[in-house]
Amino acid sequence: MTDNNIKLERTLSLKAVVLFGLAYMTPLIVLGTFGVIASTSNGAVPTAYLITTAAMLFTAYSYGIMARTYPVAGSAYTYARRAIDSRVGFMVGWSVLLDYFFLPMVIWLIGAAYLNARFPEVPSWIFLLGFIGITTFLNIYGIKLASKVNSLLMVFQILVIAFFVLLSVRHVFATGGSDALFSLGPFLGEDAGFTAIAAGAAVAAYSFLGFDAVTTLTEETIDPKRNIPKAIMLTALIGGGIYVLVGYTTQLVHPGSNFVNSDSAAFEIATTIGADLFGAIFLAGMVLAQFTSGLAAQASASRLLFAMGRDAVLPPKLFGGLHARFHTPVFNIVLTGAIGIIALFLDVLSAASFINFGAFIAFTMVNLSVIFLVSKDAEAKRQYGVIRGMLVPLIGALVNLWLMSKLDINAFILGLIWLSIGLAQLAYLTRFFRREPPEVAFDDSEPESAPASAKATL
Repeated sequence: MTDNNIKLERTLSLKAVVLFGLAYMTPLIVLGTFGVIASTSNGAVPTAYLITTAAMLFTAYSYGIMARTYPVAGSAYTYARRAIDSRVGFMVGWSVLLDYFFLPMVIWLIGAAYLNARFPEVPSWIFLLGFIGITTFLNIYGIKLASKVNSLLMVFQILVIAFFVLLSVRHVFATGGSDALFSLGPFLGEDAGFTAIAAGAAVAAYSFLGFDAVTTLTEETIDPKRNIPKAIMLTALIGGGIYVLVGYTTQLVHPGSNFVNSDSAAFEIATTIGADLFGAIFLAGMVLAQFTSGLAAQASASRLLFAMGRDAVLPPKLFGGLHARFHTPVFNIVLTGAIGIIALFLDVLSAASFINFGAFIAFTMVNLSVIFLVSKDAEAKRQYGVIRGMLVPLIGALVNLWLMSKLDINAFILGLIWLSIGLAQLAYLTRFFRREPPEVAFDDSEPESAPASAKATL
């Protein structure tokens, strides 16, 4: 029940796209990883997040330039193939699949693990299949319904974060007075030098993976040339602001980096500031955070596969088709859900060990794509100049390469294996590189039902 001639529908507002980006990032991840980052940075969590936020904004800026120049689906894959080379674009797209394709599996696995810890009598696989089934149904039914459900769940997630911050402030005020609420301690840590804080910033960067996911919704966003660049920057800024604020207030409650278990430090702190009742609410928030993040991750992965299917880089009848009724890439959504079942045989660490490899390649190549664009296009060079069009993206590329260098050796090995498979597919498509990969004819026209504002350009 698919039709390759059916178009994606422009129904998403700026607010909806930003919420999808934040859901992909999962703001509650700042608490889920708080203990690990505190231990790595020697108790300077907010400083680590400040550094990472500044670093990610360079890349977000480059994404905005490319999204404004090429307002179509495909994200880093599209940008690299159009600004650099179609074969480079293919390999970038293949690398991105490490992040997009497998991240939903990791998200669902984490959610199932939290629920299983609270209800050990229920097998973990039941929770896992529940996550996969519900998110797959919502994404098949349509991005508009998924967006509405996502918005409601994001509200609850933000409320949990807000209560965590307020209870932290109350606890600090009750134990140390108003003066204790304003301290440089959380920023300085326990003799935290630059090396420790930089190491913490590298770990904190993982919390931002996914802020670029909004670019995959370009062809379903109203006025994408204006709203997608705004959504990218807003997602990175809002996410970074949340991370710094929560890191600061939580570090005030628990200075330093010593925990009973750094992996679950936030649960320990939640009980401290709000007793068992808030601990239960916090657990519910963490589980719902995994659900909203999985919803957005699966939607983004399916649309990246859709873009590659339309290119005939992947079999177009399977990957490039849309359901006749729902106007969604059903095969891609179901495939992403099926991949999640692999999590039944994995733990969180092994499942998440290699997805960041592809993300950092994508971030680096988007920055380089801006440099190539400005160097080849006179209009782009006039509009952005040397500083915005070359220096800023160069800094972004170098920062991401530095972050990628912090990945362990296993991530590199698995990532290189994945790239080797992609290179073999590219060789097949191009008859051993004698011709370019199949090229897509992107249709940027609007559906007849699109509002007039959707036709505006910058």
